[in-house]
Amino acid sequence: MGGGSLAKEHPFEYIGASALSAMINYPLWRASAMGQSGFRVTASAFQGSSSSALLSGIFTAVPSSVAPYVVAFAPPYKGMAATICGMTWARAAIFWGSDRGKEVLQSNFPQLHPSIYTLTPPLAVSVMVQCVNQPIVRASITLQNPESQLTNIREALKMIYREYGVRGLWHGTSAGILKTVPKYCTAIIVKDYMENRLPQSDPQSPTYQTDKLIRSALKSATAGLAGAILTNPLDVIRNEMFKTNKSLVSTVNLLLDELGWKFIVRGMGKNLVAVSIPVASTIFFTDALIQMSSEQ
Repeated sequence: MGGGSLAKEHPFEYIGASALSAMINYPLWRASAMGQSGFRVTASAFQGSSSSALLSGIFTAVPSSVAPYVVAFAPPYKGMAATICGMTWARAAIFWGSDRGKEVLQSNFPQLHPSIYTLTPPLAVSVMVQCVNQPIVRASITLQNPESQLTNIREALKMIYREYGVRGLWHGTSAGILKTVPKYCTAIIVKDYMENRLPQSDPQSPTYQTDKLIRSALKSATAGLAGAILTNPLDVIRNEMFKTNKSLVSTVNLLLDELGWKFIVRGMGKNLVAVSIPVASTIFFTDALIQMSSEQ
């Protein structure tokens, strides 16, 4: 994912990388969603699973800090297909749109400041993606409540519509945009910065292909961590809005009353894993797939 010139030629690599990342990281996303939403995690989460007795035993045996990950990795996987599909198209659109948009702007408006080429495409695409994806995002997070009796995305969407109307489906969009846009803009800025700053791999080296992957891994990890750290408080606010259906201002006041400014780090550990790894892996897998495709 070295720049916009590759985006036009490799759209399917972006989609494939996003799909692979979404499938691998789905359990981590579940753990983060539960942690940031403040959902109460109990052994009842395994009801309906064919291995409920075994999983309940493991749940009670592990430390409380590990318990959410047991739930996240264990069935039932409610809303998994819709969540993975939503993540796939969203990340592919943001990263491909950002790289391709940068190329188009540089080609057609060479007089603009370089920061405009980097910032404008992810800003525009991530806002669009967040608005389109919002009902699925809210429904999928609602499903992760271990105490919820809902079983799939369709039921969650119907419940939200029945209780809150059409507006309820897009409730939390403001917090979602405040979270998604800075996260991806930060990740893409850092990605491009690292792409320009890291030493290029030597084409004459016998380990050239491996060196390129190591370089990509460093770039990807730095971009993923930067995006995750910046946006954790906004993730907490958005998920709390989903849980309480309160406005942005009311939700912030509620969190401050309950937790004080500690709310900004609620679920931080899980979020660092659930956000940095998907973003980093999407960037890395895209580079790897483009590298493989270019070799053929």
